[in-house]
Amino acid sequence: MMSRGKKDNKQLQLELVMLEQLVKKDHDLRKIDKYINFDFIYDLVEPFYSEDKGRPSIDPVVLFKMSLIQALDGIRSEEKLVDAIHHNMAYRWFLGYGLTEPIPDHSTISHNRAVRFKDSTIYEDIFNEIVLKAIDHGFVNGKIVYTDSTHVKANASNSKYESIEEVRVIREDESLLMLVNDKRISKGQKPLEPAEPKTEIHTRKSSKTDPDSGYMHRDRKPVGFYHLIHGTVDSANNILLSAHVTPGNVHDSTVYMDNLEEMFERLELSPKYAGADAGYFNLDIIEELTSKGITPVIGPRRYASKRGKKSKYWFEYYPEEDVYRCFEGKELSYRTTTRQGYVEYRSDKEICKDCPKREKCLYESSITGEISPDQTRVIRRHIKEHYADEVRSFMKTEKGKKLYQRRKETIERAFADLKELMGMRYAHYRGSHGVKAQVLMTGVAYNAKKIARLLDKQENIQS
Repeated sequence: MMSRGKKDNKQLQLELVMLEQLVKKDHDLRKIDKYINFDFIYDLVEPFYSEDKGRPSIDPVVLFKMSLIQALDGIRSEEKLVDAIHHNMAYRWFLGYGLTEPIPDHSTISHNRAVRFKDSTIYEDIFNEIVLKAIDHGFVNGKIVYTDSTHVKANASNSKYESIEEVRVIREDESLLMLVNDKRISKGQKPLEPAEPKTEIHTRKSSKTDPDSGYMHRDRKPVGFYHLIHGTVDSANNILLSAHVTPGNVHDSTVYMDNLEEMFERLELSPKYAGADAGYFNLDIIEELTSKGITPVIGPRRYASKRGKKSKYWFEYYPEEDVYRCFEGKELSYRTTTRQGYVEYRSDKEICKDCPKREKCLYESSITGEISPDQTRVIRRHIKEHYADEVRSFMKTEKGKKLYQRRKETIERAFADLKELMGMRYAHYRGSHGVKAQVLMTGVAYNAKKIARLLDKQENIQS
């Protein structure tokens, strides 16, 4: 009869072992420890510590390394983090703690985040320093950047909120009015007078638990209180170049250019292409990117035909003549330019009356349900539409298609890693500062791991 092996209990057996032996040679923490020096943190935190007051402090680099571990493995709280470090030999090795040495209390990390560094830029500075290390190693070429946003569930109940009324003052865009009046004057029309500011009252839901979050209600998105991460990556090695946090009810396009410009200035980058999805297909964004010499790689919005009629994109615009022509070759001539910046072109009712394809073009009356003999087709074209035309033309080229396809391999891949592997699906803390600290430290961990792996790969190839 074959004997069955039975494991002897050796829990109380004394063994002579070094912590170094208990950590795998190819562990990511070994690579990070080998290739990334975190001593720069001492200079960053020096103003927040006193030399002659209070008890001796815990090594600040150790505390930030603890947050790095938390982000790397998606540990949901500092209390669970300390418990994990207590039992995990690789964590102890990375922090420089022995097998029996007590781990700093979780309240120390919480105090740093919530009190000591609350109104500082420490987390941004650490994030930026790691990005600069990636640039120094040549892992960022800055030629193509991709931007997107992703939602993070706020640490708040969707049912605990109050309705808040906000007064918003809507002011007219003076630069747009100048373009409108130039167009009107060139067509022999009177210029428009500047409009008075308008006051509008908006009602929004504000969370009682986390007022800094925003109530998100978008197509194909979850409904509730969320924060948004607006991130940008470099196409070369998917290094996360910037990460900004806003409430979940902020539209992506409203903060896009400010975030990009801040990143360009901070990292001294001058990209040639900027990629984003259709949510960023905004004429002001396209105009600003173009003026900076950056080619937008942005998916155009898809416009479905209304009630089975041909959309305006079936009509071809001729800029030299400033007219549209329909699919029968007939002209739609200039009519007027509105204050909102839309140039209107109208067809000739005498031509439309006898057109064999009028059923595919003209709209029925909402009262009679039939097409009136006097019915015409009106096409509205924004005064800045030529910027969009250039983007649509580029996106139809092979280069444009290839660059846009890279978006799902870059920024979407980065967000997937941050959320699925590193715990960014949920906010661990409340308040914009706490969420920002979590996002930036997760970005530090993401970039540090990527840099360490790339350097390790280079070294293995050379050897």
